[in-house]
Amino acid sequence: MSIKLEMLRVFRIVADQGSLAGAAARLGRTPSAISMTLSQLEAEVGAPLFETDRKNRLTKVGALVLEEAVRTTDVFESCRMTIQRLTASIAGTVRIAAVPSAIATILPNAIAHFQKTRPDVRLEISDLDSASVRRRVRLDEADIGILTASEEAQDNGLEIETDPLGILYRADGPIDRAIRSGKGRISWAVLRHEPLIANPLCAWVSHPTVEELREACNLEARNTTALISFVREGLGATILPQSVRAILPTGLLLNCPDDPVALRTLRMISNPDRRLAPAAQEFWSVIRSSARSPDSSIT
Repeated sequence: MSIKLEMLRVFRIVADQGSLAGAAARLGRTPSAISMTLSQLEAEVGAPLFETDRKNRLTKVGALVLEEAVRTTDVFESCRMTIQRLTASIAGTVRIAAVPSAIATILPNAIAHFQKTRPDVRLEISDLDSASVRRRVRLDEADIGILTASEEAQDNGLEIETDPLGILYRADGPIDRAIRSGKGRISWAVLRHEPLIANPLCAWVSHPTVEELREACNLEARNTTALISFVREGLGATILPQSVRAILPTGLLLNCPDDPVALRTLRMISNPDRRLAPAAQEFWSVIRSSARSPDSSIT
């Protein structure tokens, strides 16, 4: 037999209460069980811990052992409480890393729906590019990631939205006038009428005009809100998903050329090596239930 934490805990409480009966009442055990635990500890120590059977006065050895018992049980209690807080925090927090356009178009409705049934859960949203979202999920720094699908990365997960990409421009601006005065379909070539505000989605458009303007542009942003603000201020035009139309302020237009049609697909991912906590699984289900383009592949 060796000295166990429970022996030290019982000894500390007996010393604090000054009697077996008091310790038994506090621990919810019988006095005989408490006495047996103390006897086991004394056997391991090799000396009596109390001067008398009344347990109201410690021996010199008992006083020294009590110091260690207090120190050890305090450390254990601190550790226990820290783990409990951590567990409660993790279980009650969902960490979402998402690309800006998903935060602007998909998450608001999902969050509103989720909070109706789980107002107790804390949601932490990080606004990142796809590569950073992927890294956060892999390193377990995010529970759920929403990113632009990439064939190169071969992301698993759930396809939640496929959107055509379009040109975002100001009403009555150069691009708008060129479109209204022209004939036929809208082309990516109209981007030549204004400076291009580049963003990662531009790389998904396979058109020589877009590729040329990307090389020459001197303004780039990744945040959807920032891109919309820049266009509204007349700094140029940019490329965003069609779903952004729902949040556009008055005075901005978004049209999707078909020469060629350019598509952006969003996927929702999680770490395949870790099981989602219940709250995160619930949030995943909320997004899945409202997905525009669901499929059956889930991490």
